[in-house]
Amino acid sequence: MLDTLNFWLATGFGLGLAPVAPGTFGSLIGLPLAWWLLGRPTGQQAAIIALMLVAAVPVCHIAAWHYDGLDHGSIVADEYVAFPLAVLGLKAARHPLVLALAFGVYRFFDALKPPPIHLAEYVTGGLGIVLDDVIAALVSWLVVALIVMLWQRWQQKIV
Repeated sequence: MLDTLNFWLATGFGLGLAPVAPGTFGSLIGLPLAWWLLGRPTGQQAAIIALMLVAAVPVCHIAAWHYDGLDHGSIVADEYVAFPLAVLGLKAARHPLVLALAFGVYRFFDALKPPPIHLAEYVTGGLGIVLDDVIAALVSWLVVALIVMLWQRWQQKIV
């Protein structure tokens, strides 16, 4: 029973089993999750995200056992739990276009894993599986926050 529950959580309720782009499909769960969190105070958002990330480490670790300890593509709990970090505290992300931008930026950094994100892959187990997504989400937050800030300043100059 627990193995089955862990499997469904790890695979994003089956979305991570998609034959193409399982990380992207699995990350889709993060969209309503982030939307829901954005309706709360920033401190509450951060606390809930932190709890989910801590819970994701053993879920991903146990799931990796079934794939010889590897961060298999079907394991997507790390993706959907980390994505809300990419919009943490950004009120503008309640706008669907900003949320879509954040999703695209997050998927870009998570899939490409440029420095320093790729360094997290040297960490083994569930922590390493989750850590690269956390770093990708934090880098995405910086990019999205900068774009939103520049857009808002540009809008003020037009008016």
